[in-house]
Amino acid sequence: MPTVTTLYKYKRPLSYLVIGIFCLSTAGCATGPRSLEANRLIYNEAIKSTSEAQLLLNIIRLRYNDTPSSLAVSAIATQSEVQKSFSLTPFFGVSGGDPAQHFAALLPQAQISTTDRPTITLTPLDDQEFTRKLFTPMTLDGVLYLTKTTWPISTVFRLWLENLNWVSNAQNGSGPTLKNLPDYTEFLRGINALQALQDRGHIVFSTEEREEPQGTVATAPTAHDLLDAAKEGYEFRADHNSALALVKKNRQPVMRVHPEALASAEMRELAQVFGLRPGLSKYDLKIENLDPFKINHPQDGVDVLDLETRSLLQVLYFVSKGLDVPVEHMKQGFVQATTDKTGQPFDWRKITSNLFHVYSASGDKPLNAHVAVKYLDFWFYIDKADQDSMATFSLLMQLARLETNGKTGLGPALTLPLSGR
Repeated sequence: MPTVTTLYKYKRPLSYLVIGIFCLSTAGCATGPRSLEANRLIYNEAIKSTSEAQLLLNIIRLRYNDTPSSLAVSAIATQSEVQKSFSLTPFFGVSGGDPAQHFAALLPQAQISTTDRPTITLTPLDDQEFTRKLFTPMTLDGVLYLTKTTWPISTVFRLWLENLNWVSNAQNGSGPTLKNLPDYTEFLRGINALQALQDRGHIVFSTEEREEPQGTVATAPTAHDLLDAAKEGYEFRADHNSALALVKKNRQPVMRVHPEALASAEMRELAQVFGLRPGLSKYDLKIENLDPFKINHPQDGVDVLDLETRSLLQVLYFVSKGLDVPVEHMKQGFVQATTDKTGQPFDWRKITSNLFHVYSASGDKPLNAHVAVKYLDFWFYIDKADQDSMATFSLLMQLARLETNGKTGLGPALTLPLSGR
């Protein structure tokens, strides 16, 4: 029969037992949410930083005429496990008698361990669909969409236009570097005037509905004909001779000019550079509509902004010219050198001035880098204080996702099981 003193010693371990069971039961409930709080933003930041580094690396590769390559993070699956244990260990005293009846106390022991097992799936972006998107020039609708955003029109046009009304925007800079000098100064002069007009709110890019006659109809259309025509954007309508005609309705992109800007110095310069007819309040936007040799252009100018757009690959080639190539790499012939008529080297960074600049440095990773990658023993990075380059890089990241995302490659997916605690 245990003594009163011994019963008292049983009660304290029992209280510890209740507390231990409560702690173990509540720990499992909090592990899931706490695991999400601890891991979600870490994975988010890892995907963001590695995606930016991958894009910058591909830009650098293009400057060195190297082959770009990309891996997409297709899936991240993480499994968290919680292992819990609780035990009571008797602590025996030194007094004589039966040890089974005279242990001094019960010592509780509790243990909790967690295990995190993430699995990351990487898919090579090298299939036919991805390559086709990389080489496909931007559509007129795509350019119009960008002009309606808050991005400066000079940034959009300098990046995505090969030429405007056949005025070159350094066309030989949107591919592997050539020995020939780029033609870009007139384009920049006209685009700066266009940007000044936009800054004052004197130009607006929009669409308007147009109707194109397709010919008269000999017989009255049936209900089925009316339905099919409507699906394709056509409409039956009586013409001025009371005959039934078929018209096509479409949306035409236009640039509208404020009346106060028609006689401004910027509008005169814009018209002079791109051969526009002065005094108009509206110009159509079209793709490859004008004669490239300007043989059939009217003497008083044209009423259209004729665009030749770039593909994403051409844009990346173009911005790669904003790279600071180390002198050592130039001497070793790692990049193509371009010289003028006097034999002086041409600085390709002029075509991306105030648009995109990638710095280079040897030694340790620069502390002021927003994103940096190492290539041929040099660090290449975008400076956090260079807001023009930061904005352009952000735009490239967003549009690269829009233009190349979709069906992933048919090639093998690389799955990486990672373990951690």
